Amino acid sequence: MSWQAYVDTSLVGTGNVDQAAIFSVAGDSQWAASKNFEVKAPELKEIVSAYKDTSKVYSEGVHVAGKRYVVHKADERSIYGKQGKEGVLIVKTNQAILISHYPETIQPGAAATTVEQLADYLIGVGY
Repeated sequence: MSWQAYVDTSLVGTGNVDQAAIFSVAGDSQWAASKNFEVKAPELKEIVSAYKDTSKVYSEGVHVAGKRYVVHKADERSIYGKQGKEGVLIVKTNQAILISHYPETIQPGAAATTVEQLADYLIGVGY
């Protein structure tokens, strides 16, 4: 399956997230993305740094596609942020970072399950 197919089918196609992108774990290349979902280079740098030191992301939030999200979970694998009733889920695998957005009409738990399951699969196949 292509990286774009993971975004289109395994993430957005589930209906549990409305936008998503996949980047290299170093944050230096975009592998796939939903149309009009643009994670800018400074935002990606912030995300990569957050995995090294979660204290800053808790106090400053995480920025994705031009919006600031309040972080309520950040560990070596996952960063979850909310802005009102919508949110972002960022999950790191061995070689990739999955960044997804869910709208206020989607339950955060359903969105998290979708993204975490794809991350588990990718880790299982070496990514």
